[in-house]
Amino acid sequence: MKPTFFLALMCVAFSLSAQNSTIQWRNDRTGIYNEKGLLKSWPANGLELLWHFDGLDEGHSSVAIDSDKIYVTGMTGNTGYLYVFDFNGKLLNKKEYGKEWNESYNGSRGTPTINEGKIYIHSGVGDLVCMDQNTLNVLWRKNMITDFGGTNIRWGVTESPLIIDDKVILSVGGKRNNIVALNKKDGSLIWSSPGKGDATSYCSPLFIANQEVPQIVTTMQKNIVGIDAATGQLLWSHPYENNRQIHPNTPVYDGKDMVLIVNGYTKGAIMFRLINGGRSVQVVWEDDNLKSKHGGIVKIGNYAYFGGDSGDRGAGRSWNCVNWNTGEVKWRDNTLQAGVVIADGDNMLYAYSERGEMALLKANPNKFDLVSQFPITMGTAQHWAHPVIYKGVLYVRHGNTLMAYKIR
Repeated sequence: MKPTFFLALMCVAFSLSAQNSTIQWRNDRTGIYNEKGLLKSWPANGLELLWHFDGLDEGHSSVAIDSDKIYVTGMTGNTGYLYVFDFNGKLLNKKEYGKEWNESYNGSRGTPTINEGKIYIHSGVGDLVCMDQNTLNVLWRKNMITDFGGTNIRWGVTESPLIIDDKVILSVGGKRNNIVALNKKDGSLIWSSPGKGDATSYCSPLFIANQEVPQIVTTMQKNIVGIDAATGQLLWSHPYENNRQIHPNTPVYDGKDMVLIVNGYTKGAIMFRLINGGRSVQVVWEDDNLKSKHGGIVKIGNYAYFGGDSGDRGAGRSWNCVNWNTGEVKWRDNTLQAGVVIADGDNMLYAYSERGEMALLKANPNKFDLVSQFPITMGTAQHWAHPVIYKGVLYVRHGNTLMAYKIR
């Protein structure tokens, strides 16, 4: 049984109108890349490969992009490295950032976050590392276990750092320090929240800025929580526990008042409405048969699209379209094995399955609308890293290999 979990984080901005110059976890944590005019179908023999690099060693993290450079992490032995490339695939730098996870499904996990000349990496062993973007020197580091009394989890910490103004948000999972906000310049503690005292659960937190109380929403092992971003106060919580304690998917926010959370085990999908200025929530709908282990969800119009891969034995591995407001299943299809989904600005879906199928679909609520597909044959280990779109190029990471495909 494959325990998946990787990668999980959040909305720093909710506008879908312009392409971001900085690409972080799932672009701006929505999974939607705001580029238009990309290919509407692919050649029968696959996309044109612009370049590839085969020396990343072990890892599942996605690429981050900023200042005309590509950043991605990998692990050699038990040491994590940050790799920096130009857009032609030339390796510009490789810098050690510390110990990485080598106990199970080895390799780097959370995607780096780049902010105001600094790079923030949360390693699988719980180190939050801040590096200078120009020199790659480590400026400061904190450890969730030794510094804040947290505990690591079965498959290693998996979280992409969330930056809000001067704060870096870190899910620690301790009884006292459950979620903390650190000063992004020096790592000093700004606030600490006891939350519900749960352990972490592979989820990268979501920032919701436009409620009366701006807040952080994330899933811990037993509860979904909403935390006041300014003070760390627990605003609301809702029980949400499954048989694996694995909740990897970033929550999805509609920009108004509704938040969707999906996982792939004994609990499935749940939709909340934020009420009272974001101080509390009410359940709009839930469906334990709608599952997705780690591949993310995208909202297009009034519909949510995701790969319905379940970690429960005997469950299906389908792709799904559901009505955002009601939870009604519009279609379910198992033509492709489930996996990761992202979308472009023209509402085309890019599906990357756990079998290594890269596929292009139309975001069609009436049917599973497969346009093109080809196999990813290079690379190693699991097909778990989330693809990235930037300036007409599709970046796919498969284990030790990073590939750049032309999609314009």
